[in-house]
Amino acid sequence: MKTIIVYGIPNCDTVKRARTWLTEHGQAYEFHDFKKAGVPAEQAQRWLAELGWESVINRAGTTWRKLDEADKAGVVDAASALALMLAQPSVIKRPIVEWADGHLSLSFKPELFAQYL
Repeated sequence: MKTIIVYGIPNCDTVKRARTWLTEHGQAYEFHDFKKAGVPAEQAQRWLAELGWESVINRAGTTWRKLDEADKAGVVDAASALALMLAQPSVIKRPIVEWADGHLSLSFKPELFAQYL
């Protein structure tokens, strides 16, 4: 059986809550730290294709707000979103979870996590 993979950064509160929830519910998982291991380009392309680039880019976060207006305006499709994600991993909404069955989820909601198990 495939392992659950949680993608994110360790100091993100939402990632912390998701990881705690999985641990409390006896779920083993791997954690992929964007800061240490980078963003896997092939996975990022899959996230954009399945979840939509508009959902994956966190426009409410600090990283997005710190971008200059030209960079923000340049994110208009999956290709430009991918380039930004690879250059600025913190702009990705977190966590992205790849469940054991291959299903993807974005962010953390306990009721949705319960459905994915």
